[in-house]
Amino acid sequence: MTTAPARPAPLPVARPAAGPAAPARPALPASGEIVDPHALLGPHPGPGGTTVRVLRPGARAVRLVRPDGSPLAALDPVGGGLFSGLLASAGRPDYRVEVDYADPAPHTFAYDDPYRFEPTVGELDRHLIREGRHEELWRVLGAHVRDLARDGRTVRGTSFAVWAPGARAVRLVGDFNHWDGAAHPMRSLGDCGVWELFVPGVGDGCRYKYEILTREGHWRQKADPLAACAEPAPGTASLVFTSRHTWTDRTWLEGRAARRPEEAPMSVYEMHLGSWRPGLGYRDLARELPGYLKALGFTHVEFLPVAEHPFGGSWGYQVSSYYAPMAALGDPDDFRHLVDALHRAGIGVIVDWVPAHFPKDDWALARFDGTAQYEHPDPRRGEHPDWGTLVFDFGRPEVRNFLVANAVHWCEEFHVDGLRVDAVASMLYLDYSRPDGQWLPNAHGGRENLDAVALLQEMNATVARRCPGTITVAEESTAWDGVTRSTDEGGLGFAMKWNMGWMHDSLSYISQDPVHRQYHHHALTFPLVYAYSEHYLLPISHDEVVHGKGSLLGKMPGDRAARFANLRAYLAFMWAFPGKQLLFMGQEFAQDTEWSHDRGPDWALLQDAPHQGVRDLVRDLNLTYQHTPALWSRDSDPAGFRWIEADAAAENLYSFTRTAADGSTLVCVYNFQPTPRPGYRLPVPTPGTWTELLNTDAPTYGGTAHTNPGPLVAEGTPPTLELTLPPLGAIWLRRTG
Repeated sequence: MTTAPARPAPLPVARPAAGPAAPARPALPASGEIVDPHALLGPHPGPGGTTVRVLRPGARAVRLVRPDGSPLAALDPVGGGLFSGLLASAGRPDYRVEVDYADPAPHTFAYDDPYRFEPTVGELDRHLIREGRHEELWRVLGAHVRDLARDGRTVRGTSFAVWAPGARAVRLVGDFNHWDGAAHPMRSLGDCGVWELFVPGVGDGCRYKYEILTREGHWRQKADPLAACAEPAPGTASLVFTSRHTWTDRTWLEGRAARRPEEAPMSVYEMHLGSWRPGLGYRDLARELPGYLKALGFTHVEFLPVAEHPFGGSWGYQVSSYYAPMAALGDPDDFRHLVDALHRAGIGVIVDWVPAHFPKDDWALARFDGTAQYEHPDPRRGEHPDWGTLVFDFGRPEVRNFLVANAVHWCEEFHVDGLRVDAVASMLYLDYSRPDGQWLPNAHGGRENLDAVALLQEMNATVARRCPGTITVAEESTAWDGVTRSTDEGGLGFAMKWNMGWMHDSLSYISQDPVHRQYHHHALTFPLVYAYSEHYLLPISHDEVVHGKGSLLGKMPGDRAARFANLRAYLAFMWAFPGKQLLFMGQEFAQDTEWSHDRGPDWALLQDAPHQGVRDLVRDLNLTYQHTPALWSRDSDPAGFRWIEADAAAENLYSFTRTAADGSTLVCVYNFQPTPRPGYRLPVPTPGTWTELLNTDAPTYGGTAHTNPGPLVAEGTPPTLELTLPPLGAIWLRRTG
């Protein structure tokens, strides 16, 4: 015979929160507009006990239980999904909430009450946010898993905080509440514009968004602007994420801090992560990319934008989540792993950063709180006519803070060594791509965007101060004065500037048929007029191999052999010209079609000897460059360069010297005509024995073997060498005795 279990004792019913001893019950707005939910919900001690209110729309019953699960009290429904009761206990009781639901099937859900906890955003943080001076903004806003102590017990959960100053109310939605934010209104923290809520039990991997009530009364769901992780497309939610990566690059960072980038070798390989080898994620790339770059002698890699963007096949310049790496290739720690692997291989990492504009996707930054929050409210400054995007309100302190902290975030959280800042010219000029009458002058009536200037100066100064050895590189295509001058001297403070003038002029020259080059001769000499006005980087970037521009090889004139010879000579000219250099992926082996994000580089071309020859030349250019201080130690010093022959237009000839601070000299000679020049007499700086260090016409590179083997003796006054100049070729010479 079995004994029936004893019937459990009924829960004590909390006394209704009414009468003279109980606080007045706040009204529950039908619209869900609750600015201070903690004043309505959670425990509220009073003279007659503690009033507890719980908001659970759709619940059948709500009970309070002790942390061990034993019953404490039942709450009364009071309408609109609100349950309330008065506990006859002194102080603040420790409890959990237990909820019964009937739909879709009877079930019970237990949780710690979010409305028992104090704000996780402190007063100092709020002050810094109001002032626009919080350099670690990502540590305060966004989602953060943490342990909070309450009533003698530690509770783990996630704190959420978002800046939405124009919102009437903000609710949290996500996997944890079936994307119904009615039960999770967030608390306004006053005039700093931040809304906050700590939700116990929510941890890593949870998807979430903010549900914002606009001034017009519309609820809109938005991804978190400071999310550490984004949901892979086509999803648009943010993800709670805590980094667990252990860095191994301390030696690299210490060495970086001791270097002056303008006085160090720098050869950059620009790449689009998703299409370099399609299908590889961050961890796959960490196994393949460092060795590839090391073997080719590149000192740095530059990634097209890594921050999350809606379409993975794009370049990435329309960013939707500024603080989260692109999720299609892995999580943020996977990206950290890639950076760490590159540092272990001695490769610096630069990422494209896009503060100039952002897309209009309705789930991202655009009209985030229902107002022009991140974008400038005047369309003459707030919309970009070329790209169909929105322009940040650079003068708003909180927006400036969002961008400056974001730059610091990539350098500190992901250990990147530099930021290449996109579209700087579009930021600096109020009339950029705008006809008369469609742009708004500055306070002095000028066309300069003074707010953008101040932002760039603050960003550069802050990154330099907090992250020693990092570099910032401006894509700036105008003659703006002082792009790389220090902010202390009134400059923008960048470490380097893309030399767009050199790029356009040199490509214009090399694309001419040799018979016409004499009429364009000074396209290659003119860039020396301004070569020392800034610290320059010479780019053959992704911009030159898309939108019908073809490939770098495709820009060369002549038959197939001539195109390869022209390309080899051009690359040798680029590597020897004052400034650092950048080459987009695929061009290192003479990709013969323009870039396709679906296909990526045509690696099969390396089975063809001429393409392999270009790859080997790039390797030797890089390795020779690294070991030849004359090519990099005085890039910003006019004393490091001297023309030997700059005016031989009819012969398509150029020659010059590069000299290091220690006096070591490299002589560079270029014959851009298709016939060899035997018996050419070249004056050199000093008498003695000279050796051919590099010749682009060498058979190993696919050339015709017009080389100068053995030692060459410079004799006479001035000392002169007798050389054979290769057709469409370049030679580098150094003194060896």
